[in-house]
Order: sequence, then C-alpha cells, then structure tokens
Amino acid sequence: MRQDPTQTAEARLLRQSLITAEHVLWSALRSRRFLGLKFRRQAPVGARVVDFLCLERRIVVQVDSGLKPQDVAWFAAQGLRALHLPPDNILSNLPGCLQHLAEEITR
Repeated sequence: MRQDPTQTAEARLLRQSLITAEHVLWSALRSRRFLGLKFRRQAPVGARVVDFLCLERRIVVQVDSGLKPQDVAWFAAQGLRALHLPPDNILSNLPGCLQHLAEEITR
C-alpha cells in the first residue's frame, strides 16, 4: 500500500517527539528485543499513524491515545488487532505491560 507523502512526513515528526512512555516502550520493543518480533514506531496505517505496529503478528499498540470502539473496528477490518497500553501503566509497570502484550500476541 502506497502512503501519502504528507502522512509519511507526519509520522517522521511524531517519531522525533515521542512521549516518555513511548520512549520506554520503544526501548523494550526495538531491534527485535521483544519476542524476536519487529516493531515499527509511529507507523502509517491507512489514514492513521499508530504508535507501534508489528506486521508479523498484525497488532497495533496505541500508547498516548485511547482506542474508541470505531477505531478497534477499523483496525479489525484491516486485519489488525489493536491494543491500548496507558502511559501511566508503562511507566509504573513495564514488565506487566510487556506480559500483557505477549499474551495478546500469542492468543
């Protein structure tokens, strides 16, 4: 799927301005550190830019914004599962968040 250049530029800007929780989670996910899976950060998906995306397992992880039911339905229509990890949880309990993510990925 070809991405809109404007959307790609927006994703690049978002990568440069990650919130603290996204930095913490990215350090755990990058370079195949988590279950050997490749994650992308601030990745364009359709008309949206998601916080983290694992194409191998077709999962989207949103940190800074919650997921509305229509968002979950839209991602499902694209063949993706969407998961929200609240920033406070990431900062206070990263191992628990990673465990939850692992459970979602393996189910």
